[in-house]
Amino acid sequence: MKTGRIIKSLSGVYRVDVEGEMYDTKPRGLFRKNKFSPIVGDVVDFEVENITEGYIQYVHDRKNALKRPLVSNVDHLILVMSAVEPDFSTQLLDRFLVIAHSYHMRPRILITKRDLASEETQQKVTQLLNVYENMGYKTQFISIDDDIEPVFDAWGEGLAVLSGQSGVGKSTLLNKYFPELNIETQHISKALNRGRHTTTHVELFERSHGYIADTPGFSALDFTHIQKDELKNYFMEINEYGEQCKFRDCNHINEPKCNVKMELEKGNIAQFRYDHYLQLFNEIANRKERY
Repeated sequence: MKTGRIIKSLSGVYRVDVEGEMYDTKPRGLFRKNKFSPIVGDVVDFEVENITEGYIQYVHDRKNALKRPLVSNVDHLILVMSAVEPDFSTQLLDRFLVIAHSYHMRPRILITKRDLASEETQQKVTQLLNVYENMGYKTQFISIDDDIEPVFDAWGEGLAVLSGQSGVGKSTLLNKYFPELNIETQHISKALNRGRHTTTHVELFERSHGYIADTPGFSALDFTHIQKDELKNYFMEINEYGEQCKFRDCNHINEPKCNVKMELEKGNIAQFRYDHYLQLFNEIANRKERY
């Protein structure tokens, strides 16, 4: 019996990496009977059938499992956004951060296309990134000509997933780090101001401290796993200041003696961050539950 991580899935065959040795494996019928399928990122035990093939016997418990992209055991969520084309959006960034925290992933903010941005835009993006750094987030603001290895190495050990809109440069980053991959890239559609999806599946690539996954671009983010009363836990500063609220179940909307609202008035919480919290809170509160 060997143990390894699934790095690729195609037509019911799962490629498993065991310390650099690759095996193409298939799950035993027991998985189909239980309507359970392994996914990319899973750590599995499998029986070796021959030199390069085997049968999956057991899937280890998952630390987390994303629905879109379908990948498990993610350590770092690298939120890739661009300074321009498409323009940097703190609203979209905050939504990605909520997703990261809700799945217990360590987020890192990576802004691309610095070389394409005007000096004014660069200053604006840098100022906004300072807000996030003051909250404790790690940020990077890079140009296409920057050395990419230190960028990737800074993410630490484990499985890192690149996520973000289409057209922000995820495939370009991977092509620089893995020249042999030659991942397709797309120009921005002027009509939509975003790129078409060039990645249609999830695959893990080995890096110096673990793995990295390229994922399809997001057209929508799914918050159905989050209840409105949980949302405050996923905004770092709101969660921190909320510990001093008069009532433990305070959602920081209209409740009396709300410390978050006090800190907002003092300027210790950025207004745009609170606005994004409020907007998402209302969206979750007003959604129609599916049964």
